[in-house]
Amino acid sequence: MSFIKFLGTAGARFVVMKQLRASGGVWLSVGKTNLYIDPGPGALVRCLSSKPRLEPSTLDGILLTHKHLDHSGDVNIMIEAMTDGGFKKKGVLFAPRDALEEDPVVLKYAMGYVKKVEVLKEDSEYLIGDIRFSTAQRHQHRVETYGLNFKISPRTISFITDTKFFPELLNLYRGEILVIHVVRLKPIGDDPIDHLSIEDVKSILKKAKPRLTILTHFGMTMIKAKPWVVAAELEKELGLKVIAASDGMKIDLEEV
Repeated sequence: MSFIKFLGTAGARFVVMKQLRASGGVWLSVGKTNLYIDPGPGALVRCLSSKPRLEPSTLDGILLTHKHLDHSGDVNIMIEAMTDGGFKKKGVLFAPRDALEEDPVVLKYAMGYVKKVEVLKEDSEYLIGDIRFSTAQRHQHRVETYGLNFKISPRTISFITDTKFFPELLNLYRGEILVIHVVRLKPIGDDPIDHLSIEDVKSILKKAKPRLTILTHFGMTMIKAKPWVVAAELEKELGLKVIAASDGMKIDLEEV
């Protein structure tokens, strides 16, 4: 069975630091291939406490969309878990260059445990087992950041990770399933944090019209507004299926 499992839906430092939502990232399973996206703080614990349990040693790869700690905090221990403590050299690590070379978040010794390191670049395609994906234009964020477009059986899935809004976003992500990181309920003037708000999400959905939109990576204003309520209001206004991710939520890709 192919699925996405949300092992954390926290976004922004205060929600992560207080663990108002978990920050474990996303497990994507397609066919016989398992890929972990953005293993933030608590990723290992969330895998092992998942029901049913997700076994890190079955991972084929780990992907960082960018190096901020809410996306990469557990990357080194997850590499160790994937490779049985480094005794089985295996797996692929995908990450932007600045996560590996400039003030790296992946430790040198841990990088030596993986079989292959793939550097994420703009407008590039990648393949790992049954999972094929591509990056689009570099996001406007404080570090090198890339969203993802997956072409996998039986669905196309897009992930819009952290970024400020820019006009090209409207055309970069056209998956049937669209996962959007939305930290803010409302936009804030000259926002130095560079994250999307619900108004930005509306603009994207009106253009992309995905079969299913999943909101995640919530900051404090979204948590206070109750993400499931915000999603229901968006669905009613736009006439599109919109849900809010919850910690531990599993999406069966064959049933969407």
